[in-house]
Amino acid sequence: MHRVGSAGNTASSTRPRKEKRFTYVLNYVDDTKHCAGINCLALCKSTSDDYLFTGSRDGTLKRWTLDESTATCSATFESHVDWVNDAVLAGDNTLVSCSSDTTLKTWNGLSEGACTGTLRHHSDYVTCLATAENNSNVVASGGLGGEVFIWDLEAALVPASKSSDQMDDDCSNGISTSGSSLPVSGLRSISSSNSISTHPSQSPSYVPTAAKGHKESVYALAMNGSGTLLVSGGTEKVVRVWDPRSGSKTMKLKGHTDNIRSLLLDSTGRFCLSGSSDSMIRLWDLGQQRCIHSYAVHTDSVWALASTPTFSHVYSGGRDMSLYLTDLATRESLLLCTEEHPVLQLALHDDSIWIATTDSSVHRWPIEGRNPQKVFQRGGSFLAGNLSFSRARVSLEGSTPTPVYKEPKFTIWGNPGIVQHEILNNRRHVLTKDSVGSVKLWEITRGIVVEDYGKVSFEEKKEELFEMVSIPPWFTIDTRLGSLSVHLDTPQCFSAEMYSVDLNISGKPEDDKVNLGRETLKGLLVHWLTKRRQKRGSEASANGDMLPGRDVAARALSHSRIEVDGNAENDSSVYPPFEFSTVSPPSIITEGSQGGPWRKRITDLDGTEDEKDFPWWCLDCVLNNRLPPRENTKCSFYLHPCEGATVQILTQGKLSAPRILRIHKVVNYVIEKMVLEKPLDNVNNEGTFPPGGHLPHSSASDISFRSGLKPWQKLRPSIEILCNNQVLSPDMSLATVRAYIWKKPEDLVLNYRVVQGK
Repeated sequence: MHRVGSAGNTASSTRPRKEKRFTYVLNYVDDTKHCAGINCLALCKSTSDDYLFTGSRDGTLKRWTLDESTATCSATFESHVDWVNDAVLAGDNTLVSCSSDTTLKTWNGLSEGACTGTLRHHSDYVTCLATAENNSNVVASGGLGGEVFIWDLEAALVPASKSSDQMDDDCSNGISTSGSSLPVSGLRSISSSNSISTHPSQSPSYVPTAAKGHKESVYALAMNGSGTLLVSGGTEKVVRVWDPRSGSKTMKLKGHTDNIRSLLLDSTGRFCLSGSSDSMIRLWDLGQQRCIHSYAVHTDSVWALASTPTFSHVYSGGRDMSLYLTDLATRESLLLCTEEHPVLQLALHDDSIWIATTDSSVHRWPIEGRNPQKVFQRGGSFLAGNLSFSRARVSLEGSTPTPVYKEPKFTIWGNPGIVQHEILNNRRHVLTKDSVGSVKLWEITRGIVVEDYGKVSFEEKKEELFEMVSIPPWFTIDTRLGSLSVHLDTPQCFSAEMYSVDLNISGKPEDDKVNLGRETLKGLLVHWLTKRRQKRGSEASANGDMLPGRDVAARALSHSRIEVDGNAENDSSVYPPFEFSTVSPPSIITEGSQGGPWRKRITDLDGTEDEKDFPWWCLDCVLNNRLPPRENTKCSFYLHPCEGATVQILTQGKLSAPRILRIHKVVNYVIEKMVLEKPLDNVNNEGTFPPGGHLPHSSASDISFRSGLKPWQKLRPSIEILCNNQVLSPDMSLATVRAYIWKKPEDLVLNYRVVQGK
């Protein structure tokens, strides 16, 4: 699993505070599909429709409306900022999910994707959930911090009608509700271990029941039908049994020799099934407090279990990519099918079973689920041993059973996830390769694919697209969600500039400098800004007031509270190279002064978000046109005649110019100095300078470059600029020359010479 990057330091840290990060995730054109592995499944059967909920490593959940041969994506649930690890249905329409972002979230499962609450109490990734079939109010959660919590959903989720004072009390405990468009909870700090924790509340309104006893990570939970029994397992290799009503330990069952990855309880709570990384499945009698059967079926870790309603048969899958059916009484086992990827979770559906794997697609296989004994009549079964090496030995001897089913009955296809990426030197394009080998070129300032090269060599395409340009790194990329996540951190994200002519921006002077980070933020937040102005305008007109003008200079220094100028529309238009798609808009992942990280489509922002939701530096940039102090964007260099050349020395001092300045501007500077400071009668018919002659030295610290020459300067010399004896292209920037030609830490040295006969 991947850890969430730290968004700040602990309150007690003496180090300079790290500002909150602003991330945007580039979504696929067909965003009805997942683009990373499916970690969890939850099936909802109703009188009208059957629904399948899928939770993915892309950070989203989706609801699929099912019929016999099709599955239609009818909702996407987007709020988690990291992998969704598990999901369960509590009652008829409440969906509960957990994530590597350390939170649980509740959703109206039959809505268009409304998050109804966020529960924060875990200190690390939340890996698993369990709910009671007959008590929809109880949900248990376990995670990598060794914590197991039992939640009373009714008490934990504050009704939206509560008073604001009561909401504040509740929020201080880390619980947020659907009262606002974004999760709002107590202030949270990111510890040095990157785990997210809530500040303890002095008078908490709700604290979940803690089942204390695990010293290590928890990977699996199961609860009986009435919610009176809870079992847990993880890296301690034991099954722990709890009373979820009090959190007290009941018993501890030993037998597995590796991590426990999956658990099932029968409805009465008497029998428990466990699947482990030791490749074994064990059946426990909780009344006798012992293992009564062990089944050596798999050749590798067992990660998923599903049983028939009577607990007579178990379906199992795991790292060996195989689905087996085992009769718990007779020990007879049968290989039903094999997947192309490790199996992560199973969901029985009438006569079929849904299988989630590390791939972004979900398969539905026919399995005679209503009468599993019918499958055994086809033959090919074997007797499951009770020692794990016995099954492994059979596999090594080449007698692997033949699967009963060759093809799935139906597939919900996903988008192939990105597995490799390279940021190109122009710092606007990213080359990617996905899980099926397709290579694409993304423009990250517009969030779109500009070229799809198909299945070609990634390395060869990277070499083909190489440009000798040097632009400072102003963003970072990761692909842990299966797509491109672009991270912007201040002040680094404001370090890259380009001339408007190089971005093909019409209507702007070609020498105007464009800050890539600032324009990207404007493009991402243009919908928010439009809605914000509409709301503020309607509020002001309703009150008969003018929009207040405010200054935020103090905010930039104190970081305490941002005050923004409602009238600040300084250059607020979005240039074409920074216009993001509204067909597949990116999603924002960020956080402000309250509530913790959140995720939302840029087109779903409603204009009410403020400094509680956005980093202050982001608002200061978009609303007030202000950028934070940055490292020096100038390049220092010396400009000398070439050795042995008979041209005048124009300057002896160190010069300074923007890093993005092109060499042709340096040529113009040399020409202007020669033409303007040397009498014209010294210029011969070829427009070059004769031997000898001397110009006054220039000690300017900043060069003033003119855009062109006067009409009378027709007989101008032809000049070449060199570095390390290499003639420079006029289109190179000073930064590019320094990075690729000069290659030294010392100040850049450029040489010039007159080219005869040009």
